[in-house]
Amino acid sequence: MLNNKSVLITGGTGSLGKALVANILEKWPNVKRLVVFSRDEQKQYQMAQEFPVSKYPQMRYFIGDVRDRERLVRAFSGIDYVIHAAAMKHVHIAEYNPDECVKTNVGGAENVIQAALQTKVEHVVALSTDKACAPINLYGATKLTSDKLFVAANNIRGQHNIKFSVVRYGNVMGSNGSVIPFFLNKKSEGTLPITVKEMTRFNISLQGGVDMVLHALKTAWGGEIFIPKIPSYKITDVAEAIGPNCEHKVIGIRPGEKIHEEMITSSDSFFTYDIDKYFVIVPQTPMWNINEFISEFNAKLVPNGFAYNSGTNTEWETVDTLRSLIKEHVDPNFEV
Repeated sequence: MLNNKSVLITGGTGSLGKALVANILEKWPNVKRLVVFSRDEQKQYQMAQEFPVSKYPQMRYFIGDVRDRERLVRAFSGIDYVIHAAAMKHVHIAEYNPDECVKTNVGGAENVIQAALQTKVEHVVALSTDKACAPINLYGATKLTSDKLFVAANNIRGQHNIKFSVVRYGNVMGSNGSVIPFFLNKKSEGTLPITVKEMTRFNISLQGGVDMVLHALKTAWGGEIFIPKIPSYKITDVAEAIGPNCEHKVIGIRPGEKIHEEMITSSDSFFTYDIDKYFVIVPQTPMWNINEFISEFNAKLVPNGFAYNSGTNTEWETVDTLRSLIKEHVDPNFEV
């Protein structure tokens, strides 16, 4: 799929960006060009030690900010596929710096769309979040806006042979700033801070996130929002898995946080299809024939009123499975 193609990843020095780079280089060694686009020169320097151009001549490291449309146009020149992973994602930081979050997550999305239209990119896959579903915080609201921009971009492509699609998933296990590495670091202090005991979250591995992005690149028709079928976990089970002998101190919910996350609301159910490993929310005014889509993917419309919520999920991680997953995906030296 990606051999002899040029791929660019915005926010490419993040956890998912690095995992995507590793997977693409392994599966498609003849990828023409693989561009890491980000604004952090130190992270790019470190990543270039892990994936040096001397060993991987197709690698490129491009300093830039998604707020800068002109720089994006330059970076997208000759690119076939764009994976848009750049974002401000920390809920409490976005609440304190709302204008900065809007500039990056909303303005940046619009810049990516316009730059892609200008430069003959074939397909853009944008990363979303469960917090974009029925958002109560600014981060979620900006990502919902971003999702809407990417879905609607298919309506303005004109004669451009380009598709825009979105992947939405929950907490990526072990990603920068997520709860599991936070607890692992706190374990030595003897206390793990818990917001509220009832809190739940969806859970996906880095590889699961990568697989989903690549699935969207391969199969999307344009305008879909892909959602994985993944388990939930209770925050108390994460604390028990990591620090059973630690004090689990309840500190209260932080600004903008939910107790449970959603990835599909009941209002989305009228446009949501089950396609085996994933759910897909199709655009309300698709640019393609919905019956052909149903036939191609054996898609089944979910029941009216269906909602996908981390608190009412039917699949759950346990303390034991969490310990195994932490050892497998986050810290190989973790004692199960």
